[in-house]
Amino acid sequence: MRRNQDFLARLGIGVVLLHLLVVTPHSVAHTVLHIDMNSWQNVYILVVILLAPIVAALLLWKRTRPGFILLALSMAGAFVFGVYYHFIAVGPDNVSSLHDGTWATTFSISAVLLAGIELAGAAVGFLGARSNLGTQHLP
Repeated sequence: MRRNQDFLARLGIGVVLLHLLVVTPHSVAHTVLHIDMNSWQNVYILVVILLAPIVAALLLWKRTRPGFILLALSMAGAFVFGVYYHFIAVGPDNVSSLHDGTWATTFSISAVLLAGIELAGAAVGFLGARSNLGTQHLP
């Protein structure tokens, strides 16, 4: 059981690092393409999409159940937000509304990658929290 939790914790940390790697060019594309978000969206992005996964990774480093829970919640929240605004809602943040160009391509590819990474992160967090039931800190 411990090896499974260790593997899931390392995998969760890796997912967070990969997420940061992909969210960076996506954020730059937002800026270059002048795709602005409103205030509440900026707060949501900062807290749920950027900071919460980093805190989750730090907690996973210590192999704590709250790290898995925070990873699951933050990545699920990021996934729902991103899929809605990038693929469902009509607006400048929707990949189908972009014109051709390097930054539009970067934006679109990173949006798809983020959706996959966030879904994977939510699954790892859920599995880790589930396999870690009843313990607060692994010995």
